[in-house]
Amino acid sequence: MIDHRRPVGPRTLAARAKAAVTLSASLRAAVSAGEVRRVVCLAPDPHARFAAVELGADFFVDTVLANGYGLCSYVFGWNPARQTVNAPAVDQFLGGYGDLVLRPDLATLAPLEPGVWQVVCDVEWPDGRPVPEAPRTALRERLADAEQLGLVPSVGIEQEATFTGADGAPLVPAGLDYSVAGLTPLRALLGDVHAAVDGLGLGAESARGEVHPGQYEIVLRHRDAVAACDDAMLLQAAVRRAAAARGVRAGYLAAEASGMGSSCHVHLSLSDPEGVPLTAGATPGEPSALFGHFIAGILRAAPDLTGIWAPTWNSYVRLRTAPFSPRSLRWGRDDRTAAVRLAGSGRSLRLEARFAGADAHPHLVVAALVGAGIAGVRERLPLPDEARVVGELARTPWEALTLLDSKPARAVLGDPVIDHQLAMLGEELTAGLDTVTAWQRARGDLRA
Repeated sequence: MIDHRRPVGPRTLAARAKAAVTLSASLRAAVSAGEVRRVVCLAPDPHARFAAVELGADFFVDTVLANGYGLCSYVFGWNPARQTVNAPAVDQFLGGYGDLVLRPDLATLAPLEPGVWQVVCDVEWPDGRPVPEAPRTALRERLADAEQLGLVPSVGIEQEATFTGADGAPLVPAGLDYSVAGLTPLRALLGDVHAAVDGLGLGAESARGEVHPGQYEIVLRHRDAVAACDDAMLLQAAVRRAAAARGVRAGYLAAEASGMGSSCHVHLSLSDPEGVPLTAGATPGEPSALFGHFIAGILRAAPDLTGIWAPTWNSYVRLRTAPFSPRSLRWGRDDRTAAVRLAGSGRSLRLEARFAGADAHPHLVVAALVGAGIAGVRERLPLPDEARVVGELARTPWEALTLLDSKPARAVLGDPVIDHQLAMLGEELTAGLDTVTAWQRARGDLRA
């Protein structure tokens, strides 16, 4: 039996690597016993989804664990429709369509179905260099920087899904926030969804109806930053599969309609390498000086990183029209109207960054938060007064594109990541401008 349960709370990169060794031995034993027949290797692509290849379990443990496995490089040069992107920043992934190397991270091992397990992988060039543009690499590098300062984040991610039918309409017409009776029409579907999520064994914390029609949220317990992001994507994939089996769409758009927002809220606290919390100050609800610097760094960098929080056309419908999707940058204690909410107290004190939509890439969002936060720590940035507005996120994707190509954004995530994201956001804008939509037709009819 493979015990793949994720530990709650912070975990260093070294501790993750140690866990991977233990799980590798468990997997080998399970394969030898015939309990595991196939292993699915997953790599997060630039669009917050997995690229996958399914391998025979014997081949995986005999060969792939030691040598890796090939993945066509164009996975990092495509748009959401899997069409290649015409931009210099992605040319290296398209020349000859050669292979990158998948390196399985056994700390991510999780069951998919009887006899089949899945594992999330890092990505390398054939010479062994990490691919800096890969979202998982970007996150690992920021976490390594944080650990050099003696900081180990613990992260919890909230993503909201909206269940819609074949006609695109939400399965229930009214908001579901904390509802009991309102969820009744969804009970059969939710039973399948929860069975799929429970089957993953990732450690669910809570689930509830959300504020908009057909909207639902399942939250996993907080854990190390890499696990939190990997598991958020595994969770999303499981929800989508369970819904699709019933002919239902589980949508992770930032805005299913104007005035409706779905988010990727990130709860983040800091500990030292021994697990001692570093977030609370002199009183349980007050941030420590160090955590104040961290929050100040995030608030300062947030405008330039709008393209990370909001990577699609649809993202800006949420930012411009949805309630509880604040563009103005301020922090507040237990204030859900603030861009950064300080929640909990004492050992549970944490920030909740409320910038990102459900369409954002978890790995890049958390990498940006950590990178911006540690810059604030290094510079000892003072925490602004509570409730004081210190900036604003970009209002349009064009503004976001300009801000992302900036020294502050590059300082947080590095040139390769920023150049790659500029290419992806630029392609998103071009594709939208080249498309005739139902809205454009309706708008034209109004001129008749």
